[in-house]
Amino acid sequence: MKKKEIYDLILRYFVLLVLGVFSSTLFYFIFTPLTVYPVFWFVSIFDSGAKLLEGNVFFFEGIYFEIIPACVAGAAYYLLFILNLTTPMNYKKRLKSLLFLVFVFLAANILRIVLFANLAASGFQYFDVSHIIVWYFGSTFLVALVWFANVRLFKIVHVPIYSDFVRVIKDVRGGKRGRRKRKK
Repeated sequence: MKKKEIYDLILRYFVLLVLGVFSSTLFYFIFTPLTVYPVFWFVSIFDSGAKLLEGNVFFFEGIYFEIIPACVAGAAYYLLFILNLTTPMNYKKRLKSLLFLVFVFLAANILRIVLFANLAASGFQYFDVSHIIVWYFGSTFLVALVWFANVRLFKIVHVPIYSDFVRVIKDVRGGKRGRRKRKK
């Protein structure tokens, strides 16, 4: 591996480590307002009397609902960052990929919240059960769907973590073989 590739590998995993330490605050700090205000704008289209109250609580169509951290899905953003940063690719493709992942997931998440706000306001009989199903399974499916769309769109051929691991192992083994040959 060239020095530049080694530095790239170290930098990518270091950034992930730093993000992991601060992810619980960083992702929610960034994505809470990016989620709350567009949701409020959309629900205001359906109900001109909608209000955004303190603590990300909405009054909409006669009901109150709150966008809690689980709704913002900071862990999902972190997972998308993990997938992106553990996949070898050039910086330009990585930046485009990351922007795609973030904006598509953000848009889908906003759409999901607006849809469920409307279902709750309409008194949908199976709101609770559908909300739980989407929360547990739909979010995982959405992350996977966004990632695979990203892979296809940007023609990503490497596998997260695995491609880096194989490359490092080959380099280490190749380096040892080269040293043994020189000693003989």
